[in-house]
Amino acid sequence: MKRIDIAYVIDDDPIFVFGIKKVMKLIDFCDRIMIFKNGQEALHNLKAIISEEKELPDVILLDLNMPVLDGWQFLEEFIKINIPCNRNVIIYVVSSSVDPEDVLRAKSYEGVSDYIVKPISVEKLKEVLNDFENAF
Repeated sequence: MKRIDIAYVIDDDPIFVFGIKKVMKLIDFCDRIMIFKNGQEALHNLKAIISEEKELPDVILLDLNMPVLDGWQFLEEFIKINIPCNRNVIIYVVSSSVDPEDVLRAKSYEGVSDYIVKPISVEKLKEVLNDFENAF
């Protein structure tokens, strides 16, 4: 069974980050969690690990509304990154927005697997884990 090694959480809300870390640990979601407060921090990290040929995240949980570089801008930059072809990085947009246009826009990006409305339940996070395991 394939397991999530590294999960990125890109979100500036400390309450959400605290909660998602607790839930991830509760269900044994992944081995390592990396937290980024905005898209710029995450992109900088991704580019560095690609150039150093280090391990990429398996899953990214991406908020849309953040300072510096928001989720939409992150997605625009992410698709420009040359991800090694033998690696899949699965992105889940996680937002408090229930606007159907946001959902459609998010799902139009290659690599975005789903749109999840906050807060994330234990059941939804288990679905993400199951989807990941079934993808391989």
